[in-house]
Amino acid sequence: MKSPAKDKTKANSPGKTSDDTLRTLKHDINNQLSNILLALEQLRYEIPDASEDCTFYLESISLSTKKINALLKETE
Repeated sequence: MKSPAKDKTKANSPGKTSDDTLRTLKHDINNQLSNILLALEQLRYEIPDASEDCTFYLESISLSTKKINALLKETE
C-alpha cells in the first residue's frame, strides 16, 4: 500500500497530466466522503432519539457531503 506522502509527490510530478491529478483528487475526496457518510449513518443508529440540534447538524453534514459529491460529478 502506498503512503499518502508518496501519492502526493507522484500527483505533483511533472510527468503526471492534469487529468490524472484531477482523477486522483476526485478519488481521494470520494473516499473521504464515503467515510463521512458511514460515520453519519453510525451516529444516526447510535442516537435514535437525537435532539433537534443534533439532527440539524447531522443533516447539515449529510447535505454538504451530497453537494460536494454533486460538484465532483459535474467535473466528469
